[in-house]
Amino acid sequence: MRESLPLAEARRHVLGRTPALAAETVAAREALGRVLAESIDSDRTLPPVDVSAMDGYAVRREDCAGASIDRPVILELAGEIAAGGQPPATSLSPGAATRIFTGAPVPPGADAVVRQEDTRADGGRVEIHVAPEMREHVRDAGEDIRAGDRVLEAGCVVGPPELGLLASLGRSVVAVHRRPRVAILSGGDELVEPDRPADRGQIVSSNSYALAGQCLEAGAEPIYLGIARDDPGDLRTRLRAGLHADCLVSSAGVSVGDHDHVRSVLADLGCELEIFGVRIKPGFPMAFGRLRGRELPLIFGLPGNPVSAMVTFEQFVRPALRRMQGHRVLTRPVVRARVGEKLQKTAGRAHLVRVRLEYRNGEYQATPTGNQSSGVLRSMSAADGLLLFPEEATEIKAGAFADVEVLDLDVLARAPSAGGSPE
Repeated sequence: MRESLPLAEARRHVLGRTPALAAETVAAREALGRVLAESIDSDRTLPPVDVSAMDGYAVRREDCAGASIDRPVILELAGEIAAGGQPPATSLSPGAATRIFTGAPVPPGADAVVRQEDTRADGGRVEIHVAPEMREHVRDAGEDIRAGDRVLEAGCVVGPPELGLLASLGRSVVAVHRRPRVAILSGGDELVEPDRPADRGQIVSSNSYALAGQCLEAGAEPIYLGIARDDPGDLRTRLRAGLHADCLVSSAGVSVGDHDHVRSVLADLGCELEIFGVRIKPGFPMAFGRLRGRELPLIFGLPGNPVSAMVTFEQFVRPALRRMQGHRVLTRPVVRARVGEKLQKTAGRAHLVRVRLEYRNGEYQATPTGNQSSGVLRSMSAADGLLLFPEEATEIKAGAFADVEVLDLDVLARAPSAGGSPE
């Protein structure tokens, strides 16, 4: 077992032990946010034929030379083609135009479409008020996709445009990486569920709610194991139930106190701890391990303090869950931000400081949320990001720049002219 690791080294170790989950087949309409486990090649050409991009009139461009609103060209109407209709078998005759609608096939011989707004119909004739460009308002066959094209690569995250592409290609089902199932256990005689009285020294078990929310936000499926008492037998029963998941997350009981039994019970169940202790604050007593001879579940022992549990989940569990789902980007975006007030600490641990972020005067500015105690859960609710105060540093001066891991992506949307990060 490796102890007291730096943050980056501990994360590399965890991710090095994290496999991508196998594929499952789901209905394409339910694949939003999932990661493709297969590449998608097209067996179709889209559009399959030349089609109109506008409601208007299909014409021969040479018939419309010099047309203007003052000197319109008058063409004979040669029929009408609706979207989904069939084009005439014969080419458009000189001096003729065909009424056409958006998405309808362009008739043979036509090489442009004139918008309805640039015409005036008059019985069996139409006045053309503009001289169109070659292929104007015509979508060429294969303009979007040609048969044989690689349209989507494995590893692509399915968003709304990808759903549309899958539908266009006739893919009603698709292979995606399975969502990880995460068993969540809280522990401690002092804990009660939110609907129980907490007026005699009890503490509401908020960690299970926060961690379940973090799992859902990361795309995983939380499984609640309840609250384990400070009793090895109760712990063993609940932890054993969690070993059928892809990931087991326990908050509390991983340290070395008299009532901290999680490590010993996990050992009895066959878990080999690979990490204990990461040089960060909050969150030092983080443990990670796996069952002997098994790749899964990944087993995380997180600290019991609410902020410590959430921060260590962000740093270790969330990246692992994203790797399981096939994501290529595993961690949160990082921005450079000017620190609004002086920060101080002793060397030896990296501090993850909860900060608010604002974008002003062409740069991000970070301000601590206030009390940084690991028990002040409101500091996480108020935080837009986690500022990395490096392990060896003892001071960050007001006005200096620091890296901030962005938790609230709306912050990035509020900085449309940010460009690059300031140095």
